[in-house]
Amino acid sequence: MESETPVRAAVIYYSAGGTVHTLALAAAEGAEKAGAEVRLRRVPETAQHSGQHAAQHAGQDTGQDTVGGAAAEVRPGSPLSRVATADVPEAAVGDLDWADVVLFGTPTRLGTMSAPVKEFIETTGPLGSAGGLADKVYSAFTSSGTARGASGAGLLALVNVFCHWGGVIVPPGCPDPAADAAEDGAAGDVALEAVRYQAWRAVTTAAALAAHRTHPL
Repeated sequence: MESETPVRAAVIYYSAGGTVHTLALAAAEGAEKAGAEVRLRRVPETAQHSGQHAAQHAGQDTGQDTVGGAAAEVRPGSPLSRVATADVPEAAVGDLDWADVVLFGTPTRLGTMSAPVKEFIETTGPLGSAGGLADKVYSAFTSSGTARGASGAGLLALVNVFCHWGGVIVPPGCPDPAADAAEDGAAGDVALEAVRYQAWRAVTTAAALAAHRTHPL
């Protein structure tokens, strides 16, 4: 898809141990393939969240977190994660203002989004109150670390936010078989292809809306 004014897509994510970072890279690829101008942005670790989990998982160097009996992504703030994402700029509210399409990526924690993503979203109040978050296309992807890890619940938590903002929601869906085949856990080839397709679908949806609809306001 080529356009004189390309769709602007922001992929905003938090990754504790690298899985969501890998998915976010694939989402950026899918958005670029659809012809979008893309910003890849990471949500930083919060001091409270990092310290809390470091205390809970002191002495562990690999593997899956289990917080309150629910599986989560690998240990937050791990050296591997910090090195892999060092060159990715931190997310800012201005990235949401800039974008036509926003894709959020987060580990699922206790059936909802991770604390750093929630804290980032709570900084968007002024922009949202001014109507700056409405009428954009939104989508989201998650990782729960294990099968049956409540990824769907994590997605629904973000959908609630998108509804509050007045966004146009493009769910993962399954018009393409790959999008319905993604699994929890590590980001394998099927999951990566699914998130590429999801980002492509979000961008092409935004382009179609821009081409065929004049907003009444």
